[in-house]
Amino acid sequence: MTALTRLSLTDFRNYAALSLHLDGRHVCLFGANGAGKTNLLEAVSQLGPGRGLRSATLPEMVRKDAAGGWTVAATLANDQKIGVALESGSGAKRNVRVDGASATASDLADLIRIVWLTPSMDSVFRGGASDRRRFLDRQVMSHVPTHGRAASRYEQAMRERNALLERGHVDPAWADAIEARMAEAGAEIAINRAHVLESLQVAIEARPEGHFPKADLTLDGDAEQAALRGDDFKSIFEALAETFRTTRRRDIAAGRTIDGPHRSDLMVIHRPTGAPARDASTGQQKALLIGLILASAGALRADGDGPAPLLLLDEAAAHLDPDRRAALYDELCALGGQAWLTGTERFLFEAFGDRAQCV
Repeated sequence: MTALTRLSLTDFRNYAALSLHLDGRHVCLFGANGAGKTNLLEAVSQLGPGRGLRSATLPEMVRKDAAGGWTVAATLANDQKIGVALESGSGAKRNVRVDGASATASDLADLIRIVWLTPSMDSVFRGGASDRRRFLDRQVMSHVPTHGRAASRYEQAMRERNALLERGHVDPAWADAIEARMAEAGAEIAINRAHVLESLQVAIEARPEGHFPKADLTLDGDAEQAALRGDDFKSIFEALAETFRTTRRRDIAAGRTIDGPHRSDLMVIHRPTGAPARDASTGQQKALLIGLILASAGALRADGDGPAPLLLLDEAAAHLDPDRRAALYDELCALGGQAWLTGTERFLFEAFGDRAQCV
């Protein structure tokens, strides 16, 4: 089971120093708004790949008036010790350690997989394609930690291509080289997204009927559709490279790259009504989103290739009625990992009983 039994912070956000001793059960953080509950979840999220649940830069998380760095350290249920830090004078570089030795983000991903839900994600269905793409890619990174590096390579190559396009004249050989890098990273992105979407749909079907409705998922994007059909990497790479090559003139006029995985969209259907999630009520969207997060965690558990999921749920219970809160806690307990939840009042977590500890 993936669980933290100790969490220590130094100069992180509003915490000069903090040490929490935990017993491996689910963790319920309660207190007034502004007390620092979400900061604790953000600290835990730094133990996984990516920029954490607020997408903050490393310097932004340094406590005001601190010397210049911060640390987040944790002990796992198997007594393994992990930690990340921004050390004073190291620049904007995250330093990772496992059992006292220097390590990489990939080493952390072998030990801990994190899924989170925050209030800012409530608008994912009402927002634009970029919101849903960001949501999906966050789930993909939990399942495929190298996905973030593929996305970074794609974005870097696309910036170079866009710079060429803005000049109004593109050297074909130069463009071919840049577009090959875009196509290579784009094919990897599309295959990762398709793989995780299929795993999510399987996990959705395995979830119980009831308080958190099921969804039907698909991807709107040529490369992702090809991956869902079973096309191999070479075929998707060649199709993307051809798309970039044949759309240069149009993209020069636009001054940017119009087609590619950076324009894809996650399509979500609210199964009980058969309507797109964007047309569901606010309450239906909230319940659907919780169901998707539970499915993502369930898919990680079913995968068997990595640790059980660690879930971070910020204010997820605040707007649920008692029956839905109880149903949520039952599903969390069935997942086999550890969940961290926040709320302003202790009573919100009463349905956990002795299955969680309140802090």
